Amino acid sequence: MEFSLPWVFLIVFVSALIITPFIIWLALKVGVVDHPDERKVHTRLLQRLGGLAIFLAIVVGYFVSGLYHEQMNSIILGLIVIVGLGVVDDMYGLTARFKFLVEIGVACIIVFGSGLVIHFVTLPYFGKIELGFFGYILTIVWIVGITNAINLIDGLDGLSAGVSAIVLSTIGVLAFFGGKIMILTMVVVSVAAILGFLVYNFYPAKIFMGDTGSLLLGYLIAVISLLGLYKSVTLFSFIVPIMILGVPIFDTLFAIIRRAVNRKPISAPDKSHIHHRLLALGFEHRTTVILIYIFSFMFSASALLLSGSSTLLGSFVLIVAIILFLEFIVELTGLVSTRYRPLMKFVGKLRRKKDRKG
Repeated sequence: MEFSLPWVFLIVFVSALIITPFIIWLALKVGVVDHPDERKVHTRLLQRLGGLAIFLAIVVGYFVSGLYHEQMNSIILGLIVIVGLGVVDDMYGLTARFKFLVEIGVACIIVFGSGLVIHFVTLPYFGKIELGFFGYILTIVWIVGITNAINLIDGLDGLSAGVSAIVLSTIGVLAFFGGKIMILTMVVVSVAAILGFLVYNFYPAKIFMGDTGSLLLGYLIAVISLLGLYKSVTLFSFIVPIMILGVPIFDTLFAIIRRAVNRKPISAPDKSHIHHRLLALGFEHRTTVILIYIFSFMFSASALLLSGSSTLLGSFVLIVAIILFLEFIVELTGLVSTRYRPLMKFVGKLRRKKDRKG
């Protein structure tokens, strides 16, 4: 039996509310708990595997929404593999290299199994540019990159779940106005499952989503955003999902830069992600999460404005403004280094010159 989207949302949301307490009990029963250490913010043992509750609620939504009618075999197979990877990692712990290889395998399933590939891009003044084999590489990098980006911001109660819900909701708005019903349905199912789980995951959390959840959400966001870019993109339509995913992409990019500057391996964990830096500035746990939600809303609003912009100049001005805002946040929080402040130093010099003239 299939239901309208409002009913689908309600059924999946309630399913997540019912399933999550069972997963909390199960995780405690089998001993899948997260231990506090010097790199983590929490100070007590807490159950993991919360992502399994999101997955089971999505399975409910898959059937009540009629998504099972769609040709999604490769996407579903990839979803099952990525959830299985997360469960095993939460229970036993896996090396970063092994997880990375499996993620590449999952991305290949999507690319070669479903044909979900960006074949060409249209640039202003240059027209259509065929990507050829590079299109396959670009698509695989997108899936693996976004999957890991969500995993990297999973450091505070409700952070990954809330940001993912905002990201997916924005994609849903674009799908609604673009008449892409399948994408909209996938978004409704996913967001309902996330919000139902978030009731138990927001500060103070009763359960963590674990790698099961962060990998699942990253995979969903990567695939759903790709469905909106299928086969061809313009320069700005490609920038739109990047902007929607501003917080995880932004945090991941500067984590790579930070580790390169400090001559550390890219996979080396640290306590310098954006949520760590905001905590270091004196913000409380709940306030930090809400601030990052606000950042995510700002990126999403900018993406919606960009998608509706009818002029190249307007789009360019908006992108430049966002880049300057990002640079200010990086310098203010010390995301690369507490000594890295070129923009603030430049503004300071201008002020001093103005004061001397005055």
